[in-house]
Amino acid sequence: QVQLVESGGGLVQAGGSLRLSCVASGSIFRFVAMGWYRRAPGKERELVARISVRGSDTDYADSVKGRFTISRDNAKNTVYLQMNSLNPEDTAVYFCNKVPGNWYPWGQGTQVTVSS
Repeated sequence: QVQLVESGGGLVQAGGSLRLSCVASGSIFRFVAMGWYRRAPGKERELVARISVRGSDTDYADSVKGRFTISRDNAKNTVYLQMNSLNPEDTAVYFCNKVPGNWYPWGQGTQVTVSS
């Protein structure tokens, strides 16, 4: 059973940056496309970034395009999300998981709070 552990969140002022990490147990990680999702208060969970198995292809939601960068290190079973130019609308709990679905059990996520 794959376990996902997200970290790196915190409280940051608008315009600031954070780098999130997600470590997956199990070697199967390196064979699946991964994504970062977020769930803002009162909103549905949304996919904000996705990355292919080898990291050569990425895609972003329009709301984060140009500000967020997803990457992965398969040797470390880790996927990252570099978030720049953060704004209060980015406040959410961030999760990683497979894309497009058939998800692993969800981790606890990591809280990102952006103050204005």
